[in-house]
Amino acid sequence: MRAVAVYRHGGPEVLTPTEWAAPAPGPGDVLVDVAAIGVNYHETYERSGLYPRALPYVPGRELAGVVAALGADVTGLAVGDLVATADTPAPGAYAEQAVLPADRVVRVPGGVSAEQAAAVLLQGLTVHALTQDSHPVRAGETALVHAAAGGVGLILTQVLRSLGVRVIGTVSTAEKEEAARQAGADEVVRYTEVDFATEVGRLTGGDGVDVVYDAVGGTTFRGSIASLRPRGTFVLYGQSSGKVPPIDLSTGTRGSIKLTRPFLPDFIATPDELRTRSAAVFAWMLRDNLHVRIGRRYALADAGTAQSDLQQRRTVGKLLLMP
Repeated sequence: MRAVAVYRHGGPEVLTPTEWAAPAPGPGDVLVDVAAIGVNYHETYERSGLYPRALPYVPGRELAGVVAALGADVTGLAVGDLVATADTPAPGAYAEQAVLPADRVVRVPGGVSAEQAAAVLLQGLTVHALTQDSHPVRAGETALVHAAAGGVGLILTQVLRSLGVRVIGTVSTAEKEEAARQAGADEVVRYTEVDFATEVGRLTGGDGVDVVYDAVGGTTFRGSIASLRPRGTFVLYGQSSGKVPPIDLSTGTRGSIKLTRPFLPDFIATPDELRTRSAAVFAWMLRDNLHVRIGRRYALADAGTAQSDLQQRRTVGKLLLMP
């Protein structure tokens, strides 16, 4: 089958279109004909060696597709079902087919396409954990959302607004500002033009925000902490600009704060929790009209271009690979 493999760590150029052995389902597995693949920062961390993996490997953890075959002892699924996954113990989504543990896939409900499922599941599960667990938000709060026009940011902004939270988003361009506003952001700060922490202080009358959701990391960490009100919560869920620097928490804060570093697999550790949270994500789409913006579609062989575009912030919304 056609796949994209990583034979050595490095930049996007190491993503190599190749022929890979077609997989076969074992007991408890399903074989999926892949229809759409989500492109995520996690794959760039593994490709670079920041998150070590044994070489060679087929990257990717998020996909949607049709069940082509069932392994022994699989119940609750049938050949022809549209399913999706965003968390597999043995990733390998950048391919025409993938074998997945049956208890780590979810059936996609009617009314949601394969492209929509691949575009929403990982980010949607992340947003559910961020808003329900990392900081259970309440109506009337104010949140600072970094990368508000990214895959997570656009979903997070919509969900926060639906829960009655005021959203201040940060973006880098006019196009991304427009996308963040369309998602419902009350205020949008272009961090390339002004100091976002100073602007947050102005927008909150000096009070600061109740919660910061930060997927950027290195370049935003100190400003994020400075943007918090006393007893506010800093949620660091990514590090697209690099690792956060050491910080002395005895200085640089305006009182008591909380810091948390959520890791999605901890919030979908059991099949029941995966199904429950996935159902909530799909309900946001079908019941609450959550809009999932697909920024660009790429051929499977162009995975390197997709990852480069993601890292260089050239796109708005979710990027998909199409086998």
